[in-house]
Amino acid sequence: MSAFSRFFPLLRLLADGGFHSGLELGEALGASRATVSNQVRAIEEFGLRMVKLRGRGYRLAEPLDLLDAEGLAARLREARADFTVEIADACASTNSELMARVQDGAPQALVLACEYQSAGRGRRGKLWHSGIGTDLTFSVLWRFERGAGALAGLSLAVGVALARALAQLGYAEVQLKWPNDLMLHGRKLGGILIEVTGDRPGPSAVVIGIGLNVRGSPVRTAAVDQPAAALAEAGEEIPSRTVLLAALLVELGLAFEAFARDGFAPFRAEWLQRHAWQGRHVTLRVAEHRVADGEAVGVGEDGALLLRSSRGVEHFHSGELRLAGR
Repeated sequence: MSAFSRFFPLLRLLADGGFHSGLELGEALGASRATVSNQVRAIEEFGLRMVKLRGRGYRLAEPLDLLDAEGLAARLREARADFTVEIADACASTNSELMARVQDGAPQALVLACEYQSAGRGRRGKLWHSGIGTDLTFSVLWRFERGAGALAGLSLAVGVALARALAQLGYAEVQLKWPNDLMLHGRKLGGILIEVTGDRPGPSAVVIGIGLNVRGSPVRTAAVDQPAAALAEAGEEIPSRTVLLAALLVELGLAFEAFARDGFAPFRAEWLQRHAWQGRHVTLRVAEHRVADGEAVGVGEDGALLLRSSRGVEHFHSGELRLAGR
């Protein structure tokens, strides 16, 4: 059991932002007041600010927006979105956990959401850092009849689905960066990590990992290697993380079904409308080696990046984009 899992029951009791006495908390947890005090210190070490007043007890400096399993299930039923969702207090990586379950025959449309990821992963092994109650980190297992080679463009289709859901909630400014990033005001809002297993001709089991920055997080700011954005910066009243997760899953389910029928082609026009770097001069790198420079002119029907250079318009299926000179 991780340190986070040990104090998470206490964190749930404190999530409302109100004062709770040490005696009250100890009785609820079946623990001594000394144990409660030690766990409060552990919570502070994870970057959450606590307020302590003699005679009143403890409270979080700000209420904590934790996922509500019952509320999430109700919203998915209402939308007729057939997902099975598990919410973990802590895990190393939702993608790694679901990939391990694939081998045991985990069911279609299984979702694992985690309040705290200790070793979340992005593309090419980069770490994805999440704050407690400030971000969404979850993975979805979906099974396709196609083989891995026929899933080109899936990460872009997922990006379109996420942007659609966010637009419906009032975040129309979200843009997409090839091949797997969500952008807001020129900074990274979220990312997508897709892992595939199965026979070459099919079928395939696909685990789609998603990280979305909801509120500002000192933990994230200190850890990430690029400018990050959060939905809170958009000026809208932020929905609860439960409402956000339900909305994202509904659109993802529709997108998976459409992609299974027709591939990426039906998503292409909408992806181009949201293309953050359309017409910009960019550099494409693979394993930190520069392989091409030119103007980003869009994506093909297979999701390949279209880059115009002195050699003409070239197609690239993998790599990492940066704005030229950065």
